[in-house]
Amino acid sequence: MAAPGNLGVSAAAAMAGAETSFRRKMRGKLPAIRGTRPSVHNGQLLVSTGVPAVDHVLGGGLAVGTLLLVEEDDYGTYSNLLLKYFLAEGVISGHEVFIASASNIPHSIFKDLPAPLTDEIAKQDDTSKLMESPGSAEDTMKIAWRYQNLPKLESVSLPSARFGHYYDISKTMSPDMLQSAKTHSYYLPHIIPLGGTYDSSSEMPCDYLQLLQSIQSVIHQQGFDGSNPQQKGQKNILRIGIQSLASVLWGDDICARERPHNLHSLTRFLYALRGLLRSSLSVCVITMPTHLIQNKAIIARVRNLSDTVVGLESFIGSERESNPLYKDYHGLFLVHKIPRLNSLISDASDTKDLAFKLKRKMFSIERLHLPPDLSDTVSRSSKQDLAGSTKLLSSGCGSAAAGKKHLDF
Repeated sequence: MAAPGNLGVSAAAAMAGAETSFRRKMRGKLPAIRGTRPSVHNGQLLVSTGVPAVDHVLGGGLAVGTLLLVEEDDYGTYSNLLLKYFLAEGVISGHEVFIASASNIPHSIFKDLPAPLTDEIAKQDDTSKLMESPGSAEDTMKIAWRYQNLPKLESVSLPSARFGHYYDISKTMSPDMLQSAKTHSYYLPHIIPLGGTYDSSSEMPCDYLQLLQSIQSVIHQQGFDGSNPQQKGQKNILRIGIQSLASVLWGDDICARERPHNLHSLTRFLYALRGLLRSSLSVCVITMPTHLIQNKAIIARVRNLSDTVVGLESFIGSERESNPLYKDYHGLFLVHKIPRLNSLISDASDTKDLAFKLKRKMFSIERLHLPPDLSDTVSRSSKQDLAGSTKLLSSGCGSAAAGKKHLDF
């Protein structure tokens, strides 16, 4: 048995041999891809939707490998604009873009993408120059001597330091920016008549099957699923935008009949598409005219197969358009579903009463604030409740607010 003194010496020697510097616990390292950032909630890799307000509502952005369903407004004005924001953000971030449509030529959609604000790009260039310029020895921060010899972390230089940009919808993107982007497209040139023949033995119509095969070939050939080891360059993101899926132009009759011929064709397509997204560095945004689908059970299935579901309810052509209470807004922004990724609960927003308004340089989402009803038609009980609530509020505002004075709302 060793003496107590020997035990103390051996313990001191062991502590001297051990490393004393702090080591950060490294978790699963996310790939450094331009135009992305990790989520602070679940550690998932995120991309921007092109609208910072929508990114904030969705918990920071769209997770890579997920599907965002945008339920179109009655005229499809604002939903198509959100799709263009999503595609324009991909061009600015250097991502590859896949555009699919049955009504508009994808090249025309690509040419009409909104232009980014030039003052933002100038500020980013100035910030990058300041970061790259070395400082003098006198201006450098002095640190403890024990940390000077530690290895420095490798920094990855990204082309755009900002996550999410603002766009000017009155201008289109310059041809130089569009030429530098790598795009893929799928256009359905023909329109299947409503009374056409359908193959009941097939799992989905030929249009959905061709679209799925086109997306699968791009993901596999360009190496977004990691199956192509020949491409050893910088990893990138594939942004997939599908316009007005499930409309009559796609050869599906779910928007025209309550009992369509292929009842499960759309859900089979979404199920297969989400499987492709999960196993690749891609993200998809689909606009769909759900207000035209007569069978509500199909809408419920489509929402269950989508990771994130938002809806746009425009005031155009409705009674709210002429109502002075809604004069500051252009429509309602409805959040139907938020994804639960790497967590038991989703990062839902504080309120569901959201409204959007479109400006020339901004698509903003705000809480719907309506003015209080101060007319004479208010009941006596509601007035008493209002007086009681103002007493409770005035009691917590200091001695000056106490007494018979009430807060004026």
